[in-house]
Amino acid sequence: MRHANTQLRSDRRSEILDAARRCFARTGFHQTSMQQICAEAGMSPGNLYRYFPSKEAIIAGITERDRAEVGMQLADAQFTTDFFATFEALARHHFVERTHEDVALCAEMISETRRNPAISKIMNEFDTEVKERLITMMRGAQERGDIARDADIGAAVEMLMIIADGVWWRRAVDPNFDAEAALPMFFDITKYMLLDRGKGRASESGRES
Repeated sequence: MRHANTQLRSDRRSEILDAARRCFARTGFHQTSMQQICAEAGMSPGNLYRYFPSKEAIIAGITERDRAEVGMQLADAQFTTDFFATFEALARHHFVERTHEDVALCAEMISETRRNPAISKIMNEFDTEVKERLITMMRGAQERGDIARDADIGAAVEMLMIIADGVWWRRAVDPNFDAEAALPMFFDITKYMLLDRGKGRASESGRES
């Protein structure tokens, strides 16, 4: 019985988070009321508040779930088999295959970080965790010889995350933006930072001499 109750509570939390995602993606964080989320989730305000006391708490729940999903994707990815093929598949999933609802929600949450310290803290913590996971993953690849020994992993991850933010923002605001068409350049930049930089510097040094 206790297990059943725990599972029911988990399911209801998930339903509320899904409903809130749809609402936030449609009308934005500020324009969405708790009453609208209740209607979308099909439950009374009193029942919803048993699970989440505020919109900030719902955003925290969405972020925690996304954080767990990204963590599982990075843990399950077979980087030891073919690092760049695996990385490209992961990039395609996040750049191209994620839904418009996902992209719209991300843009809304990024905008909200400028106005809401609670949301800013949640997003910064999520950003930091993703960055740390990527750095750890790439350092492992560097030790295996899949990435150049002299590659600046920290700087590369910082730049890749900046590009990723830009791609998601462009998808959110420009209906004509083709993320698939942008992928080859993204992969070229990735390989330049992680694989080709040493060769490039060596060539430049040779020309100078």
